[in-house]
Amino acid sequence: MKSVLVSEFKARCVGLLNEVHDSRESILVTKRGRALARVVPAVDPATPDRVPGDSSDCARITGEIVETDQSAEWESL
Repeated sequence: MKSVLVSEFKARCVGLLNEVHDSRESILVTKRGRALARVVPAVDPATPDRVPGDSSDCARITGEIVETDQSAEWESL
């Protein structure tokens, strides 16, 4: 993680924010050797994180999956 002094962050704020966005790497802002803040790339709410096992983009549910009436498929004895 890149580290910058608070005075440098103040002077180059917009450029550093663009750098975080482009590189997707965090920056640690320090003052006298102590951490003040960490600037992390934002998550775009339009593209949420995928959950492992999520197949919503390649599978589709058709019909009722909770209750199914299969009585027509059985013969009476």
